[in-house]
Amino acid sequence: DRPVKKRVLGGRSWCKQGIRYWQRKDYEVIEELRIKYPVDFLCRLMGVNRSGYYKWRQRKGTPNRHEQNRIVLTELLRTAHEKHPSHGYHRLALDVFSETGWVFSHNLAHKCCKAAGIRSKARKHRYQPPGEESVLFANEVRGRWNATRPLQLVVSDMTMFKVGNTYWEWTILLDTFNNEILAHSVTSQAGSNKPYYHCLEELKKRMDKREEQTSQLVLHTDQGAVYSSQAFCQAHHDYNILRSMSRGGTPTDNPIIEALNGWIKEELYLDFGLAHADNIPALLENYVHFFNHDRPAAALGYKSPVQYRSERGFL
Repeated sequence: DRPVKKRVLGGRSWCKQGIRYWQRKDYEVIEELRIKYPVDFLCRLMGVNRSGYYKWRQRKGTPNRHEQNRIVLTELLRTAHEKHPSHGYHRLALDVFSETGWVFSHNLAHKCCKAAGIRSKARKHRYQPPGEESVLFANEVRGRWNATRPLQLVVSDMTMFKVGNTYWEWTILLDTFNNEILAHSVTSQAGSNKPYYHCLEELKKRMDKREEQTSQLVLHTDQGAVYSSQAFCQAHHDYNILRSMSRGGTPTDNPIIEALNGWIKEELYLDFGLAHADNIPALLENYVHFFNHDRPAAALGYKSPVQYRSERGFL
């Protein structure tokens, strides 16, 4: 990233050190030559105020109010980063604000983090080109993720993580209206379809039968073997569910759940000690409650999913 440059007064060129950089350099020249020449003569020659020079000389080596604030803010951001290594500067700024009530811009938080070398430890993922569309269910969403009510557009996916020598498969069902996790299930049995059906049953409990309801729910998934199976399709046949599928090998067709799978594991490993947990299902259950009720989401105006849904009149 290129540094922000400010216009220096007095016809100077652009300078990334700030508008007072050349003024400080003038004072440093005067300080060096003051032994041989009068200060008043040097100030007139350099075009600066003598009072300004003496003020600079008096406070030389002492950080000003803004520099002191940055030092304190950097330490607060560092403390928050040690507590939540997966957070970026936006989340760190929110953490500091929540704990101290200090109002400052995210741009200032970014500058402090960059100067101190504070970076999120979450891994970054690269873009993959799109694949072929499913022959069973077309992509009904096509980038239109602006749900206006709960249970209008729901997404689901399975992600894997490793704890010790055991691989766990975690299936998540997410409501895109407020990014609330509606259901989840985890298993250490490779290839098990039970978590998928468990999430589907939890979704069906929130719905009425096809002949009893008027609104349709769109369930968007990838082209996984369970999602594409005839048994899974038959399991929700009596419910007004419109199936939608991403193109093969195209996570950008389901960006909400795919992005969640990316950073949620980083947060679990870095902030919740997933790598050393003894009871994985209990840890995930506690995390989902935290995610839905307590975790502020930037996309929701830094409100939790449940808080966002309640404030819009949906119980």
